[in-house]
Amino acid sequence: MAQHFLLSAAARTLSLRQIYKAGEAAAYEAFCALRWPETNGEAVCPDCGCCETYNITTRRKFKCKACHRQFSVTSGTIFASRKLSFMDLLAAICLFVNGSKGRSAIQLSRELGVQYKTAWVMAHKLRESMQDEYEGQKVGGEVEIDGAYFGGHIRPANKREDRVDRRRKRYQTGKRRVVIAIRARKGRTLTFVTKTEAGGVDLVARNVKPGSTIFADEASHWDHLASGFAMGRINHEEAYSNLDGTHTNNAESFFSRLRRMVRGQHHFVSPQYLHQYANHAAWLEDHRRESNGDLTMRLAGNAMAAPVSRVFAGYWQR
Repeated sequence: MAQHFLLSAAARTLSLRQIYKAGEAAAYEAFCALRWPETNGEAVCPDCGCCETYNITTRRKFKCKACHRQFSVTSGTIFASRKLSFMDLLAAICLFVNGSKGRSAIQLSRELGVQYKTAWVMAHKLRESMQDEYEGQKVGGEVEIDGAYFGGHIRPANKREDRVDRRRKRYQTGKRRVVIAIRARKGRTLTFVTKTEAGGVDLVARNVKPGSTIFADEASHWDHLASGFAMGRINHEEAYSNLDGTHTNNAESFFSRLRRMVRGQHHFVSPQYLHQYANHAAWLEDHRRESNGDLTMRLAGNAMAAPVSRVFAGYWQR
C-alpha cells in the first residue's frame, strides 16, 4: 500500500524550530516578501502606490517620499494593529495549517502563550483570509453537490416521561443549519450555509458553470437541476458509488473532515460562524496534497493580501 502523503517527508517542510531558529528578522523579511511580491519585498505605499520610501529601522516602519505617510508591512491588512511579533504570527499560521482537522482556539492559546481571546480572533481572521481565496469563483466540469446538517442539538430530559420527540419541528431550537458543498472533481470546494438542503438548488445555478455535469444523491429537491444540467444520480440506500463513476464521495469526504473538525476540535460551533469553519475545512481539503511549509506561506500570503477584517477588527471592544 502506498504511503499516505501526510506521513511522508514531503509533507513536512517547515517546523516551529526552524521559525524560531531563523529569528525575528527572517520572519519580518518573509512578511515583506509576501506583502510586496512584485518588488521583491521593497515597500510600496498603500495610499499612493509610490515605490520610493524611507526605512525607519528603529520601529520597522516606512515613510512614503510622495505623500509622507508612515506605514508598516501589516498596515491595511488583516493583521493591522498587531501586537504579536512576526515570529509568533508565522508560528501561529504554521500551527493553524498543521491541524488537518482544524485547531481549537484554546489549544492555540496554550501553544503561543496568549489569551484565549487573542487566539480566537486570530483564528477567525485566518479563516476570513481563506474565504477571500474563494471569492467570486465558480466551478465546472464534473461537480458533486450534497448537504449536511450541523448544530441545533437538543439535550434529552433526564426522566423518560419528560422526553420529547426531538425530530419534530416544534421542538427545534432554530439553530440547526445545513452546509451545502459544491465540489468540482479535481477542483475547488465551494461551501454555503442555508436553513434547508433545498436551498442548494439556487446556489448551483449561480455558482456552477453552464455545461457542467452535476452528481447528486436521491433527494427529490435535486430533481430541479435536471432542467439546466446533465445529471448523475446515486441512491445511497442501494449503493455509495456505481462503476460508471456516479457518486458523491468527494463531497462526503469534505463533510467527514468538517464533522471531525466540529466534534473533535471545537465541540460547538455557533451558526453565526459556521460558514467560516466550513470554508476552513474546504481549504484544507482542497490543499491536502501541499506541504505544511507551502500551506503556511499560502495562508500568510492570503492574510497579507486581505484587507482589514470586516468583522473581527476590534471584536472584543465591539
